[in-house]
Amino acid sequence: MEWIIQLDTALFLFFNKTLANGFFDVIMPFITESDHWRIPIALIVLGLLIFGGRKGRWVVLLVIIIITLSDQLSSHVVKPWIGRTRPCFVVEDVRQLIRQSRSFSFPSSHAANMSAMAFLFSWKYPKGTWIFIAIALTVGYSRIYVGVHYPFDVVFGFMLGSACAAVVLIMESRIRRVWKKHQKKTYSEDDAGPAAD
Repeated sequence: MEWIIQLDTALFLFFNKTLANGFFDVIMPFITESDHWRIPIALIVLGLLIFGGRKGRWVVLLVIIIITLSDQLSSHVVKPWIGRTRPCFVVEDVRQLIRQSRSFSFPSSHAANMSAMAFLFSWKYPKGTWIFIAIALTVGYSRIYVGVHYPFDVVFGFMLGSACAAVVLIMESRIRRVWKKHQKKTYSEDDAGPAAD
């Protein structure tokens, strides 16, 4: 276990310090702040509700379910259970580019939520898969760069968020299958009409 922690710390310092540059020092703190994503996400949701048809409205519902699941699991179940301190409070000479509360580090809720959305949107809108993945990876990387998460926090966050999305989509598929069978049975009974005496 100790070698994993050492590897994680070494990777963190590589991304946080070795790869540091002026451009990322400006852009990564902006990308990593969840407040900056509220308007774009609100616009996407609004666009899906207005122009996305039945599929778009269904995707919005799935987004709410999946993000609630991934956020609650990461923030209120796994983080208190693992209890890992953020690197900005324990690693020497960290470049901490944003203010951070003393909430636990593992896993990254940002990574979990972004990967959950990336998984969902890639499943429903496969033509944009690489865009969705790139956004999730960029946000995950920003959490390491600004000094508030270890790389393994982000990796596990990606895994957790993707798993949450996969579970919800599997359940959705099964519900749709049962509903189609029910509809087919109902139509068949209606077509048959009343039984003759």
